[in-house]
Amino acid sequence: MQLGKSRVLALLAAASIVASACGSSSASPTPGATPAPGTPAPNATPAPTPAPEASATGLPATDTTVYPREQTLYTSGKQWGAPSTWNPLDGNAAMGVVGLQYETLFLYDPIKDAYTPWLASAGAWDSAKTTYTITPRTGVKWSDGSAFTAADVAFSLNAYQNKALGSTLFNFVDKVTVAGDTVVVTFKGTPAYQEWMSSLYNLPMVPAAIFTAKNTADIFKFTNPNGVGTGPYTYKTAAQDRMVWVKNPNWWATAALNLNVAPTYIVDIVNSSNNVALGQLLSGGLDLDNNYLPGIAQIVNGGYNVTTYYAGPPYMLSGNTAWLVPNTKKKPLDDPAFRKALAESINPQSVVVKDYGNIVAAADPTGLLPVWSKYIDTAQVKALGSPFNTAKAKADLKAAGYKLGSDGFVTNKDGSAIKLNLEVPDGWSDWMQAETLIAADAALAGIKINPIHPDYNTVVADRNGTDKAAPTFDLVINNDVQIGNTPWTYYDYIFRQPQIAAGPARNRNFEQYDNATAWALVQKLDQTPTDDLATMKSICSQLQKIQLTDMPIIPLWYNGEWSQVSNNVWTNWPSDKGAQIQPATWNGYWQMGAIYMLTNLKAVPKS
Repeated sequence: MQLGKSRVLALLAAASIVASACGSSSASPTPGATPAPGTPAPNATPAPTPAPEASATGLPATDTTVYPREQTLYTSGKQWGAPSTWNPLDGNAAMGVVGLQYETLFLYDPIKDAYTPWLASAGAWDSAKTTYTITPRTGVKWSDGSAFTAADVAFSLNAYQNKALGSTLFNFVDKVTVAGDTVVVTFKGTPAYQEWMSSLYNLPMVPAAIFTAKNTADIFKFTNPNGVGTGPYTYKTAAQDRMVWVKNPNWWATAALNLNVAPTYIVDIVNSSNNVALGQLLSGGLDLDNNYLPGIAQIVNGGYNVTTYYAGPPYMLSGNTAWLVPNTKKKPLDDPAFRKALAESINPQSVVVKDYGNIVAAADPTGLLPVWSKYIDTAQVKALGSPFNTAKAKADLKAAGYKLGSDGFVTNKDGSAIKLNLEVPDGWSDWMQAETLIAADAALAGIKINPIHPDYNTVVADRNGTDKAAPTFDLVINNDVQIGNTPWTYYDYIFRQPQIAAGPARNRNFEQYDNATAWALVQKLDQTPTDDLATMKSICSQLQKIQLTDMPIIPLWYNGEWSQVSNNVWTNWPSDKGAQIQPATWNGYWQMGAIYMLTNLKAVPKS
């Protein structure tokens, strides 16, 4: 049955959705961000940001300029607060700073698992794979007309020695030097191949002439409005409710690669609420929305000229894995047998259908994203996985020594009551419904879970701990690891040792799981060349055996790479039947091929 537009909008207004699990706070980091090595994970609490320069303050409420509609792309989904910095070395930079204005040496396509030379025309290891030589592309100019050179590349990489940036790059890089028209990167001992290959498409190149003077302990005070980049767009204006980019007529890729971005202007609207965003999409005020929009399946099938990456379930590409994270320092969550029974008690498909309406997919038991499916040891998953099975969960709890109390719920082995709080941030409507479904499933197996939803900052403090106290949570849902070039990021996130001390800096191993063997394997994986697929698969298999046996985290579903598009002004959007490229404006996605979305777009002819 199709719903009339008035009926759809009425339902959305009644829902009063204010936020989503992909980012619901203007204070939280960018949803869907892929961090460069050593930067905070997307949902980690950001470090305090110094007061910005005066030039970045006092933005007007809005930009009242009227842009030609047929030349303007309206987007939303990245920004949950007013743009405040355009410094590409700052992970909180405005939408498009990295990708539209500043570019990286390579692009990486996670669908094809392939690199494309970008600001570098080539990059190669020596025969011993101990040094890496970068050949900067010739003919590239910064937007001020100056030449992009090897010195800019070397400076941009060397900038990550600045401790203020919080990068781990120089933990494994020894030095970066200019050699004629090339740049040579020399490593310490065995290179961290996986991290390095991630750096190639994540670290933006900046002009040494401008950034040298700013490369101090106060580098984040440099907010860089009207910055000088190499990309297809330059800064036009910014306001409290939007960021506006204008096409760079001298973009190097037009001549070098025959690429031309279609929109003259890109206006990115700051998120307010999901129901408002959907109304804007339906009314033509947005062309691309990268928020979670409830009920989108009905919209796609309702004749509104709105489409998604897939025409049917799951509608969205998978962007990250949502896990149930247990605090393994608390009883009974310190018991692997209890964690496995807990996993068996939960039906992820219930969340997929009842919560998301089939716009996401249930996760593989390993939690590895579909782009990493070749690393999944399916035989091991079949032997060790813990699929939903209420009867088996009950039997396994009994076998592990957990007995039913008079209230029908299992107790600790000493007879004390088990009362587990499951936390998600208030307002994250999809996760709030998910926690209710999870608690209902667990109750059928005799596990008592109490869903709670404090504000976002409280959840982060409970999960991370504070400078003076250890983490206090029992269970949380989390989804930090995004798609990328390597499953190393996934396992580094789960097994990281030594654990970061409790407090705002914690951004790995939230479950506080200790396993020296697993951590040694993670390091071995990092030091495996990315073209050695056999060794990577072998190490991943060993890690999966540990993960599926001990269940330090419980994969639930693949959070969507939310992307809903209107075909009224622009068409030829990414899809599984067309251009199979990333459809997101989130940080990290432009350099994973989303830039091609702009070169593929076609304006709809006026009738």
